[in-house]
Amino acid sequence: MSNRLELLAPAKINLFLHVTGRRPNGYHELQSVFQLVDWCDRLCFSTIDRNTIIRHGGNPTIPPEKDLVVRAAQLLKSHTNYPYGVEIHLEKNIPIGAGLGGGSSDAATVLIALNQLWNLHLPKAELSELGLQLGADVPFFLFGHNAFVQGIGEQLECIDLPNQEFLIIFPGHSVSTQTVFQSDQLTRNHAPITMMDFLANTGVVGQFTNDLQPVACELCPEVNRALNWLAQTLPDATRRMSGSGSSVFAVLPESIKRYDLEQKMLNLPSGWVGRLVRGLKQNPAYNSVLSV
Repeated sequence: MSNRLELLAPAKINLFLHVTGRRPNGYHELQSVFQLVDWCDRLCFSTIDRNTIIRHGGNPTIPPEKDLVVRAAQLLKSHTNYPYGVEIHLEKNIPIGAGLGGGSSDAATVLIALNQLWNLHLPKAELSELGLQLGADVPFFLFGHNAFVQGIGEQLECIDLPNQEFLIIFPGHSVSTQTVFQSDQLTRNHAPITMMDFLANTGVVGQFTNDLQPVACELCPEVNRALNWLAQTLPDATRRMSGSGSSVFAVLPESIKRYDLEQKMLNLPSGWVGRLVRGLKQNPAYNSVLSV
């Protein structure tokens, strides 16, 4: 087996997000569909014969011991008592703090890679239990497929989504997930739906919503500004915020003139990041392992 691996870690968007209740312990009951997209970080792994974990790249302002990439590697190493280490190079392409799951995806990719590179053979269920210690979205990226999500985010059911393209806009400001969920303005009684309800109505604009969006727009006016930009640019497209923000997206109509859209994206407001992406069927960390 090669002692080096290179893997892609994809972003995800929430095609909708309904808050259906709140548990006595304060956790919220949710329903959502998580869609993987081809906006990816790239991670390169090399085994080393020293008992240490070395990270290169990523956010230089985050100390290694707080970095999800390092924490994921250390957690797996401690869990399995693996005696050696790894050198990880992270090429960060997904914006930090955008609400696109980039950090969780990186952590999941570390677990996938080192499980193979260190020849550990841990089952996916065990990796998911470890992943949950790192973040609520990490098990989804380990799940590996688009998912209809329920509970507090732990109930994942594989969903077959149509091939779609999206325009994602990150307006350069982050929104605190905790602050959004603690808001008194948050609606917490959305009527539950089924996966079949969603699949039968995916083409209906406004049929499904993101219950966190009104609160996030109040907390971060840039979210509302980005949604307005999408409305002016793609008036016929389904548009909404992903997760707790601040990124927003539009589902591109088949009739879209891609060149015209790309030209408009050249004039995004300062500090914004825009990206045309395609939906993925599964996590490329599982099907695009590049041994080097």
